[in-house]
Amino acid sequence: MSNQINNIIEKIGELQDELEQAFEARKKEFGFKIEKHRIKFEKNEIKAQKRFKTLLFTYVFSARFLVALTAPVIYSLIIPFLLLDLFVSLYQLICFPVYGMEKVKRGGYIVFDRHKLGYLNLLEKLNCAYCSYGNGVLAYSVEVASRTESYWCPIKHGRKLSAYHNRYGDFSEFGDAENYIADLKRNMENVQKKVDES
Repeated sequence: MSNQINNIIEKIGELQDELEQAFEARKKEFGFKIEKHRIKFEKNEIKAQKRFKTLLFTYVFSARFLVALTAPVIYSLIIPFLLLDLFVSLYQLICFPVYGMEKVKRGGYIVFDRHKLGYLNLLEKLNCAYCSYGNGVLAYSVEVASRTESYWCPIKHGRKLSAYHNRYGDFSEFGDAENYIADLKRNMENVQKKVDES
């Protein structure tokens, strides 16, 4: 991989760290902290949040008719999400140990914490839980798939992608037949080395 690409990847990592620090600073503004994976609000914060809560009745009956009509379509995706979650979890449970790969920690991707917010009514909390699950399952699946791709077929695409996962920079160049086998072996060893180090 060229120095220019390495430098860009390094800058992206630094920007991600900077973004995480900015998120942490914002948490203090809204009166909460995280202790042992649990969200703790300051004493008066929940009471202050509840002043902004929309009553469930008002929330339901103020919704546009066509928006309400799409709810069953949105929630019908729960079945594919559940199946994807099950099959991806089984896949990595069975295959990753065989490949010597570290398993993805599902709990880092599927996070339920918005129910702690005092300004959300019951239906909003349900909607938030659904979105957390759906997006979490998709992110978890992408991580499992990216580790698999890194192990089995670490070759960049010839065409532009809309998004890249964090391993993509280490992939072999598209069309670089001469170095493909060496790059493949290096990626397999890197994946296994990360398991050995943990």
